[in-house]
Amino acid sequence: MSHEILALTAVELLQHYRDKRLSPVEVATAMLDQIERVDDHTNGFCLVDRDTSLGLAREAEQRYLHGEAQGLLDGVPVAVKDVFLTPMWPTLRGSRTVDPATTLNKSAPTTAALARHGYVPIGKTTTPELGWKGVTDNPIDGVTNNPWNPERTAGGSSGGSAVAVALGMAPLALGTDAGGSIRIPAAFCGIVGLKPSFGEVPHWPASPFGTLAHAGPMTWTVEDCALMMNVLTEADHRDTHAIPRRGIDYLAELKGGVRGLKIAYSPNLGYVDVDPEVEAAVAEAVKVFEQLGAEVVRVDPGFSDPLAAFGHLFYGGAANAMRDLGPKKRELMDPALVSVAERAAKLSMLDYMGAVNESMALRERMANFHQKYDLLLTPTLPITAFKTGREVPEDWPHTRWPTWTPFTYPFNMTGQPGLSVPCGFDNQGLPIGLQLVGARFNDALVLRAGHAYQQAAPLTARRPPLFHS
Repeated sequence: MSHEILALTAVELLQHYRDKRLSPVEVATAMLDQIERVDDHTNGFCLVDRDTSLGLAREAEQRYLHGEAQGLLDGVPVAVKDVFLTPMWPTLRGSRTVDPATTLNKSAPTTAALARHGYVPIGKTTTPELGWKGVTDNPIDGVTNNPWNPERTAGGSSGGSAVAVALGMAPLALGTDAGGSIRIPAAFCGIVGLKPSFGEVPHWPASPFGTLAHAGPMTWTVEDCALMMNVLTEADHRDTHAIPRRGIDYLAELKGGVRGLKIAYSPNLGYVDVDPEVEAAVAEAVKVFEQLGAEVVRVDPGFSDPLAAFGHLFYGGAANAMRDLGPKKRELMDPALVSVAERAAKLSMLDYMGAVNESMALRERMANFHQKYDLLLTPTLPITAFKTGREVPEDWPHTRWPTWTPFTYPFNMTGQPGLSVPCGFDNQGLPIGLQLVGARFNDALVLRAGHAYQQAAPLTARRPPLFHS
């Protein structure tokens, strides 16, 4: 029964709780046992506290017994990326420079909302230091590996959360995304990941990466993603960038399909070299949208690669996060992070403002593009997972991670919603992701289209071999 429990979605778990077929304690126990069994291979978790998780599961169990279920997620385990404040556990962000004591007894908006809805935090998941790169390793916890092949990377920076979902260690997980950090590991690990519109999910404390940074859900199905969005989008006054709450029921909005939508398909944005297997899998996925009644037009959005501007904004954020750290603390940090931050610290204000201006121009271009096209489909990544413990693939001509994530970071600059949904596997059995991008604040449509695709071409029955070990 254990593996059957691990394969259940959050929506299914909630139904089983209501029907009294399963209890939150049974489910939390099964997932904690799965972490013990398989996470040595992947290193998805940096903190597991069985007593606290089971204590909260027992509280949820009692509420169900008394017919007093709390909110939308009562008793559902959630893996929490170790950048989100949790009152009972320290939040180290993968860094030896963080004093654990200063992070206790505080909640992020996301964890506060989840707590109001009765979630069971199953542990904290591994992140690169300060969430700074597209793979997951840090000086405290080591390297996080891919659930489909532990010799490959899980991606990052939310690699631990992606591993947790893929291996049934939690049906839901929290991630952050300032350049692809939800969508990259979602694609590499074969799960669903949504970078919501900027401001849609309240996020506090403010990220050092500024308006590039988004908090969002990572799940096995688009349906679970929508359920989680109903919780994560609740108001929190601490995020002064958050847009007014709109009270959207993302689950209800999944209905309707894609018939009649005008969808742009750009296999390479006009300038990206894409692995042929990735290109073929995404092209097959695009055909499904046509079969579902959408009008699909092959067209590029018409911008040139904003890599340099993104680098100024992103690494400028890293430099800002480290501005008060002296040489002794920097010696404790990921040397590559220190290197990019120190280079960014030498940028002029004009360099930085030029990048801001390019970002604004990109926003305007995409706003105009979405006057004509409801959605944009691209690969999530141009490659599948490469050797673990590296920032870039072997024999890669560049040294930094954004050079292999060209489909993700432009949409951090624009603040648009981007959803990665599994759409196939390469000949090594490694997952491939399809990215759906919508106009700003049209997250509901992005999820609706992703759900329609996943219903028509489900890969949800296929789990990593490690899942069953």
